[in-house]
Amino acid sequence: MRLSGKKVISLVHHDFEDLELWYPILRLREEGAIVHLAGEKAEETYIGKYGVPAAADFAYGDIEEEDYDAILVPGGWAPDKIRRFPEVISLIQSMDENDKLIGQICHAGWVLISAKILQDKKVTSTPGIKDDMENAGAIWYDEAVVVDGNLVSSRRPPDLPDYLREFINVLEKK
Repeated sequence: MRLSGKKVISLVHHDFEDLELWYPILRLREEGAIVHLAGEKAEETYIGKYGVPAAADFAYGDIEEEDYDAILVPGGWAPDKIRRFPEVISLIQSMDENDKLIGQICHAGWVLISAKILQDKKVTSTPGIKDDMENAGAIWYDEAVVVDGNLVSSRRPPDLPDYLREFINVLEKK
């Protein structure tokens, strides 16, 4: 179990991309990590774009950065909702300041844009938000996965195996 003792928080809200939420959670749990979900409200069930449910263990405001080694932000339409919560923005900023691992895929880059942590960072995302990422100061690549320090980013569901391979490698070393 490469990630025994590691704790990861994954953010969730309605209309998350089902695979981009669940594939990382399942892979990390397979490697021994403890993974919790945080949503707008604790114990609320959120429904993905394709109907898969996910129940939040905690509310966004209940999460303390020091309790976790990494954070995952899934894509879909959920990031546009998630980034509206000041407690999420503070959490992302705090994790970045403390060099905690941040994973983002697809439209999840919107949350990092709102947190203003992308200046001079190498990233990827869905091509649909390439301009947004670059306007936030990021250096955008059209690649399956990009690692830049504590940030691991990916484009879309077909890239999930590459994304999780790199995310797990980085988390194992932290």
